[in-house]
Amino acid sequence: MASSVVDQLVTDKFAVYNGDCIEVMQGLPDASVWLSVYSPPFGGLYNYSSDERDISNCINYDQFFEHYGFCVEELARLTVPGRCTAVHCMDVPSGNSGSDYYIDFPGDIIRLHQRLGFNFVARHAIWKEPLWVRNRTLQKNLAHRTAVDDSTLCGVASADYLLVFRKQGKNPVPVANPTGFHEYAGDDSKMPNDIRRLRGFDGDQKANRFSHWIWRRYASSVWDDIRVGRVLPFVEGKEEEDEKHVHPLQLDVIDRVVQMRSNPGEIVFTPFMGVGSETFSAVSMGRRGVGVELKTSYYRQAVKNMERVALDCPVPEQVSLFEAA
Repeated sequence: MASSVVDQLVTDKFAVYNGDCIEVMQGLPDASVWLSVYSPPFGGLYNYSSDERDISNCINYDQFFEHYGFCVEELARLTVPGRCTAVHCMDVPSGNSGSDYYIDFPGDIIRLHQRLGFNFVARHAIWKEPLWVRNRTLQKNLAHRTAVDDSTLCGVASADYLLVFRKQGKNPVPVANPTGFHEYAGDDSKMPNDIRRLRGFDGDQKANRFSHWIWRRYASSVWDDIRVGRVLPFVEGKEEEDEKHVHPLQLDVIDRVVQMRSNPGEIVFTPFMGVGSETFSAVSMGRRGVGVELKTSYYRQAVKNMERVALDCPVPEQVSLFEAA
């Protein structure tokens, strides 16, 4: 592995690295990743560290995409043809008042991937409750007072987006579900009991109402059933200078992608691991997780989270993980 790696933990279930994701990816073999899922630093919105290698420290939006392009280029090399990468993002506000505007960050991400060999295949909007967003971000244009004073200045609780891309080429190993989906990642309180009893139905799949119920929600363009609080522990990974509203990606979002876009035993990769949400989800669902995180405090929290999930999950039988340095 790259000499710039500060620390690493490689097991038979996962491999996590504290280092620069570009240099780590350059040391991985071609077509070795079956799925990648991650949140890139949201260009111009958050600063995650003072490290000069951190692309959230770019001097402007254009420089961010220049640097981010190196990451997507490496992901294109690492991804098995016909397989997917999923990017969590949002529209980026230019500021925090009613006179500001939004930048089409998702659109720029789409165009970058299309230029580097991926086809854009899905966009899921993840609904967010406006008051929750207001309390978390202190966004002035989401205050009711703004609507009282001048509602032309009102903002919006912007949805998160999950953008799914498929690398050009033929997929050599289908992700098959012969008896449909058996698990649901989300708030299933609206699932009727007569449908719930059909979990694992192995007859004619046209009659598998349990899996159909799940599929209709997974295939929706709007996900309004994501459990916002289902995230990994992250408070201990924060440092004093961190943005107060940095928050890990919800596990329901990651679980859906892993369930739909990969097979048990396959490698799921994340270049911006944070506290380990994507690798945690991969291992908990019988895949092998590989992640890279530049910030040491986040990496240490990720190791704690990964050690916890590794105790409960069986080792999948398939490809071997990359050898430790």
